[in-house]
Amino acid sequence: MADEEQHIKTERARAGATPHMTRVILPVSLALVIALFAFIVLVGV
Repeated sequence: MADEEQHIKTERARAGATPHMTRVILPVSLALVIALFAFIVLVGV
């Protein structure tokens, strides 16, 4: 039995692809939270 290293691609090791949705979801949700807090502060005054 040979002790060889097996190299497989990252996508295959995870059994799927990485769609990079965080690049869109994080800034949009951050902007919504900031807008919500600004609205609460302005209406609360």
